[in-house]
Amino acid sequence: MQAFKWLLPYIQRQIVPLIIGQFINALNIALWIVRPIIAGRIVRDVIQGEQHNLLLPYLGLIAGVTLFRSTVRYLFVMLFEKTSQNILFELRRDIYDKLHSQNFRWFDKNRVGDTMSRMTGDLDAIRHFIAFDTWAIPENVVLYFVALAVMGFYSLPLTGILMITTPVVIWAALRQAKEIRPAFHNVRDQFANLNSTCSENVGGNRVVKAFTKEAHEIEKFSKVNQAFYDANMGVQRVNIKYWPIMNTCSALLPWILLLAGGLMVIAGRMELYVMITIGGLLWMIDNPTRMFTWCINDIQNAGTSLDKVYEMMRQPILIQSPENPVRTEKLQGTVEFKNVDFSYSFEPNQNTLKNISFTAQAGHTIGIVGETGSGKTTLMALISRFYDAEKGEILVDGVNVKDYHMPDLRRDIAYAMQDVFLYSDTVEGNIAFGVPDLPVDAVYEAAKIADAHEFISKMSEGYDTIIGERGVGLSGGQKQRISLARAIATEPSILILDDVTSAVDMETEQRIQEALADKITKSGTARTTFIVAHRLTSVQEADLILVLDHGEIIERGTHLELMDKAGYYATMYLEQKGAVQSGA
Repeated sequence: MQAFKWLLPYIQRQIVPLIIGQFINALNIALWIVRPIIAGRIVRDVIQGEQHNLLLPYLGLIAGVTLFRSTVRYLFVMLFEKTSQNILFELRRDIYDKLHSQNFRWFDKNRVGDTMSRMTGDLDAIRHFIAFDTWAIPENVVLYFVALAVMGFYSLPLTGILMITTPVVIWAALRQAKEIRPAFHNVRDQFANLNSTCSENVGGNRVVKAFTKEAHEIEKFSKVNQAFYDANMGVQRVNIKYWPIMNTCSALLPWILLLAGGLMVIAGRMELYVMITIGGLLWMIDNPTRMFTWCINDIQNAGTSLDKVYEMMRQPILIQSPENPVRTEKLQGTVEFKNVDFSYSFEPNQNTLKNISFTAQAGHTIGIVGETGSGKTTLMALISRFYDAEKGEILVDGVNVKDYHMPDLRRDIAYAMQDVFLYSDTVEGNIAFGVPDLPVDAVYEAAKIADAHEFISKMSEGYDTIIGERGVGLSGGQKQRISLARAIATEPSILILDDVTSAVDMETEQRIQEALADKITKSGTARTTFIVAHRLTSVQEADLILVLDHGEIIERGTHLELMDKAGYYATMYLEQKGAVQSGA
């Protein structure tokens, strides 16, 4: 019921066309009754009463009513379909908005396949219910009882006899409804698993091929596929238990009519035209009886899907702007960490970052180094509030990042991420992603600073070259440089480079650093730059270098100061320098 209450406002916004559709359907139902009544009149007046002149008017009336009813039915079916698409549009839009409002932690624990299942299969099940069942269920219920009323008017005894199968149908329908819901729940879970497996294998196809794990992945997919097959067969096993009962009850009705009605006509207790009329109305009982099973399936399937969608939508947005946020047009770039702790797991003594404190002055360059897993990337993610610190404060220009209007904060912080993602778009479109109306000259300039202009110019269509999803067709270094150009193009006050030059050679890295420094000098504006790197030559010119180990800052200072300390940083630097010299 909570899920339905959540859906109700979407339905209420489309309530007018839904009500109009129901009124049109009511007219359609009323017209269904005309044909069997006229058929009975043909038997009574034309065949038995020999009023042959009435045949053509009666047939004309049937034809006219049929044509009009078909038109009416088309109108309300299309009306419900359009209305369902309108509701689906709003649902998908709001779900997508909610997804973009979630923080990184939410995406860390929710699989892509599950999310895609909510956006596709589950929403389509809801749409089908609105487009079909919202009129089919009332139609069949009304048809059933209207037919009973008209049949009772003509012959109450025969109607009572035809009702003999109804208790069995009701019992089977209730049993089916109870058993089918968990079966559909399992189907939705397995569909999400199937989506996740496909998504992982398509996205990770290079890893699969690199390790020759095709056979393993095919076997894993086969198991997931089999589980999805078994879940669907579970639904069918429930249906198989009750469909035969309902269909048998439905199929018995004509035979009961022929037997009981025939005997009553022979005995003179009922007119033949009455039997013909009731026979014409019989499908109005037979069809709803057969539809019970389909409607129950649709209701339970839509209900299960609605629960899944609601479960995702009810999850709170943990990181958002405060009620009265601090607004800013442009950040100055001073960043200060005060005794910051952070943990992904929320478990005691499992902090990823511990008691982090430092100050990055506006315009300075800060190097962040340390072993893999020391917390470098996590530290940078806290500045833009991709995650929130659990203890301590993070200040930008003296203001806690939690007090800023979040779009203002993030708009002026550019992040070239370690995991490069490029869209299926032109090179120019990828570089200008953060500023869609960016002039072409600015795109070129950003690419030149990132040392990407030369290789882009040599591509088949230059900056208009379409590159594939995740940058397919580019080398690792080329993808990193386009990602860097994308960050530079936004003209940020704070630039975060998360190991963004790891796939380029040292000469290229040197050119990029010199171009960045030259850009800042020419512009005359300060830009605070954070460089996360494993290669220590990337940070040796930094104003401040932080050395992280197991989430703690164990050393800090300039390159020369850290070398004089002869500690962890100096050891790492000499080891890397020796490795480079021996490699040369």
